[in-house]
Amino acid sequence: MLQDPQAIRYYQNLSDALVDSWHRGYRFDNLRLYIDGYLACLRETKVLEPFLVHRIEEEAIRFLRDPSNFEDYALPEPETRYY
Repeated sequence: MLQDPQAIRYYQNLSDALVDSWHRGYRFDNLRLYIDGYLACLRETKVLEPFLVHRIEEEAIRFLRDPSNFEDYALPEPETRYY
């Protein structure tokens, strides 16, 4: 569980981008590549401690593996009454 405020913001940005990309038609292979690139940028810029980047990676993979994060919650259709 992330507790560092800056790490939480980076994780939230990543998870929001993953869901947005999913809705635009990208699938798990592409999302995994996105995660790898995002984490590489965090490591390269050294904006976070390496252990926090590793924690973000663990959480992002867990997020990616949970199918409920990518479900569309469509509104239920109203019932029609037949007389």
